Amino acid sequence: MSALPILAVWLGAWGLNAVLARLNTRLTRILVPLIFGATLLVLWEMIVRAYAVPSVILPAPSQIWASFAGNIPLLWGDFVQTILKGALSGWVMGALAAIVTAIAIDRSPFLQRGLLPIGNFVAALPIIGIAPILVMWFGFDWQSKAAVVVVMVFFPILVNMVAGLAATDALQRDLMATWSAGYWQSLFKMRLPAAMPFLFNGLKITTTLALIGAIVAEFFGSPTRGMGFRISTAVGQLDLPLVWAEILVAAIAGSLFYGIVSLIESRVTFWHPSQRR
Repeated sequence: MSALPILAVWLGAWGLNAVLARLNTRLTRILVPLIFGATLLVLWEMIVRAYAVPSVILPAPSQIWASFAGNIPLLWGDFVQTILKGALSGWVMGALAAIVTAIAIDRSPFLQRGLLPIGNFVAALPIIGIAPILVMWFGFDWQSKAAVVVVMVFFPILVNMVAGLAATDALQRDLMATWSAGYWQSLFKMRLPAAMPFLFNGLKITTTLALIGAIVAEFFGSPTRGMGFRISTAVGQLDLPLVWAEILVAAIAGSLFYGIVSLIESRVTFWHPSQRR
C-alpha cells in the first residue's frame, strides 16, 4: 500500500469535518469528534498494515480490539481492583479530607500560613517516590493504591476549595452579618455555594490524577490483578495488544469519571455563568 490512500483518507475526512463544523448544529457537534476519532483509527490501521509495523512496537486497532474482546473477564477484574477499589475510594477520601481541611484553614489563619506551604511541598513530590513507601506502609492490596490517590488528589482540591471559600467579597459578608448570621450559617448558605465552581474545578482535575496514581502505584507492588500489574506483566511478555487494551479501559473509565463529575457540576452550579447556555 502506498501513501496515496492514506493521504486521501486524511484529506477526505478533513474536508468533511470542515464542512460539518461550519454548520454548527447539535448533530454536527456530535458528528465532528466522532468522524475525527474514527479517522485517526482508520489511519492508524492503514499505516500499521502498510508499513508492516510489528505488534510489539505498535499494534493495529484491530489487534487491540481483538485482545479487548477476548479478555473481558480479565479486564473487568483489573478495572474493579484498580478503578473502583483503588482510584475511586482514594478520590472520595481525599476529596472529603480536603474539604474539611479547607474549612479548618478558613477558620484558622495559622493553618492557612502553616499548612498550605507544606501542602505545596508535598504536592511537588514525585509519585514514584511516594508510591513505594505507601505500598510498604499499607500492604500490596488496594488500600495502598487508595493511599497514593489520597496524597495525589488532596492538595489540588484543597487549594481550589480554599480559593472558593475566599471568593465572596467583604460586602457580601457584611450583608450576612447585618442579618445576624453566624459563621456556620454564612458558610452553608453563602460561602459553600459560592465555592462550588472552585471545588468542582479541583474535582475534575483530580479525576485523571486518581487513575494515574492508582495505576502507577501497582507497579510497585500488587496482588495478581489490577491494571498496573497487568500492564507491567504484559510488557514483559511482549503482549502489547493487551497493554493497549488496558489503556483503552483506563481511557474509557477516565472519560466516564470526568463526564459524571461534569454532569453533577452542571446540576449543582446551574446558576454560575459557565453553566448558562
